[in-house]
Amino acid sequence: MAHMCRQLTGSAASCAGWVGIMVATATNDWVRTCDYTMTTCIRMDELGARGLWAECVISPALYHCQALDHILSLPAYVQTSRALMILACLLGLPAMLLVLTSMSCVRLPNDTSAVKLRRARVGGALFILMAVCGIISTVWFPIGAHLDEGLMSFGFSLYAGWVGSGLCLVGGSMILCCHGTDLRIPSRENSFYYSRQGGTATPMDPPANHAKSARV
Repeated sequence: MAHMCRQLTGSAASCAGWVGIMVATATNDWVRTCDYTMTTCIRMDELGARGLWAECVISPALYHCQALDHILSLPAYVQTSRALMILACLLGLPAMLLVLTSMSCVRLPNDTSAVKLRRARVGGALFILMAVCGIISTVWFPIGAHLDEGLMSFGFSLYAGWVGSGLCLVGGSMILCCHGTDLRIPSRENSFYYSRQGGTATPMDPPANHAKSARV
């Protein structure tokens, strides 16, 4: 029962983390920037929001976004963050399918414990890889934005990416740990054999060398 609870908890955390990474990738509120001095931006109540796909101007009377279409002219941190976040989103689907089909309550044709264990390990490793991609992107992007222009604060998308990456890391680690002890070799003390005459199960006799050593 505890094994199943850890399995379900890790899968739920990883799925929630995948959703957080997709939200961070699709939205453009990664960082809040200021084209002037911070005092001027606060007095004018005009900030800029920057994400992977667009730059926006936010003010009480205006909300305008300009798409970042010129890929070759974009800074390296924007292009790298885009690639890593897209990769993390794409890895979520096979990782989730592998983890779900490795659960003990799911039975596939010709399925064995060894096959389930391998699927769970691959799925957990993919979730951890997603977390690494998300962490690199969400850490590198604000650093690059701060070097390019004045960084005032972090946006909602960046927090969603951090939370999603953390959940994927925790969930993937739980999946790997909980499936690491799935296969166990049965001990001889709990082994039974069936007699052909009586048809009842009796414990196996201890080995002969063990009996001799006991007499000594």
